[in-house]
Amino acid sequence: MNIFDNDLLSIQEARILVENAHEAQIRLSSFTQEKLDKIVNAMINAVESNLKELAEVSYQETEYGKASDKIIKGKLICCHLKEELNKLRCVGVISEDKVNKTMDIGVPVGVITAFCPSTSPVTTTLYKAAIAVKSGNAIIFSPHMKAKKSMSKTLELIISVAEEAGLPEGAISYLHTVSKSGSIELINHKYTTMIMNTGVPGMLDECYKSGKPVIYGGAGHGPAFIEKTADINRAAKDIIDSKSFDYGVMAGSEQCVVVDSSIAKEVQYAMKSNGAYFMSEEESNKLGQLFFTKDGSIERNLVGKSPQFLAKLAGFAVDSSVKVLVSKQKYVSYDNPYSKEKFSPVLAYYIEADWLHACEKCIELLLTERQGHTLVIHSNDEQVIRLFALKKPVGRVLVNTPAAFGSMGVTANLFPAMTLGSGSVGKGMTSDNVSPLNLVYVRKVGYGVREINLDCGCENNLEYQIENYEASEKGSASRTNIVQEEREEKTIDIEFLNQVVEKLLRDK
Repeated sequence: MNIFDNDLLSIQEARILVENAHEAQIRLSSFTQEKLDKIVNAMINAVESNLKELAEVSYQETEYGKASDKIIKGKLICCHLKEELNKLRCVGVISEDKVNKTMDIGVPVGVITAFCPSTSPVTTTLYKAAIAVKSGNAIIFSPHMKAKKSMSKTLELIISVAEEAGLPEGAISYLHTVSKSGSIELINHKYTTMIMNTGVPGMLDECYKSGKPVIYGGAGHGPAFIEKTADINRAAKDIIDSKSFDYGVMAGSEQCVVVDSSIAKEVQYAMKSNGAYFMSEEESNKLGQLFFTKDGSIERNLVGKSPQFLAKLAGFAVDSSVKVLVSKQKYVSYDNPYSKEKFSPVLAYYIEADWLHACEKCIELLLTERQGHTLVIHSNDEQVIRLFALKKPVGRVLVNTPAAFGSMGVTANLFPAMTLGSGSVGKGMTSDNVSPLNLVYVRKVGYGVREINLDCGCENNLEYQIENYEASEKGSASRTNIVQEEREEKTIDIEFLNQVVEKLLRDK
């Protein structure tokens, strides 16, 4: 009987993959931007042509969200990602200032290890592979155990068309024997230069222990504030459309709504008109008890499920037209399930006296889990908008747009990303919508544009200042003698000079 140790097999495979990726990246680093672009476009086109099949595989494997929404999400990412990537230069000369005579040179970081979430495995895998190759890097994926089949199928398709288009073999690869030990080996290998972790918090500590740069895209408790000058009907529709999309698994989607009390009734009516169901206190309590396990981790069986499924599980029923369940809340605390991120079509709802109190509530909500991901404000008061943008401990602020689509660069002019950094107050090295430019070092080039005259009489100027100081300090005969002696020797006493400078600074 043959007995195989999966951990050992995974570790060995990881070593081989990284070594192959290192060799492939050396070749890839010599590619022009145009050649890299040809490969990237082939990858995106291949996935776009097979979105329906890949979305079905993803849904069948994970049972998260809606297959139809996953197709829409894939089309949005493919379209916007290809468009934005074709505008960028990431390697070679990426910018040049002929007036000031400077240049920026993009240099790939090397070999990247990537982790993707089970909630959006197809689009996140394509996105990461595309931005890695665009910037001349090799990338190795450690598939999520919950989404191994859909990630593997996506990667096999990407690798096949990319290598046909000229990508060196091994530049994109993935662990076939997946284990935590193999993933740790990928992270710690000497040839691994960067780690991209999107939505896999269980590996985050290991990522940081490696000492490598880590780009982390988590989620977090993202509030949406509806201020009294907002277009209420539009704001309500944006929030419901965003939170109900793919049954709430989008990382950037709203987790709660904070409302100015002066418009609370109108907001509630508008939300109901757009498909929100406001739960009773009893219904809220029953549902809230189901979201997290005893150890505080999220209950995976509730992720990406319909509001009808969630309501039935909690012991009540809602109409088929309901898109989002809403729980009215007063307080924020770590023990309150509605103060935490939930990958489901459920919102907490807070009413505050005015925008200043709403501001404080939003900060409370953002700091509960310290992810610092995304905040949305619906308002037509530019001063309030700017104060929110300046003061909130968050990675990105969106204005008058659905969070799920604005955060991924579809309805806002942000880079179309499936990794939304939370580095400003969360975890990871950046708060950007992560793009290929986050995966290169920028080498600065500066031409000489001016002469420097080293024989500028600095010593004489310094002696002149000392003479003036001596004249104002007539009683300091001993110091005058010291300076006179040093002048005769054509040198300056550094200790005395420090005393002079300190006195000048004090007098000033």
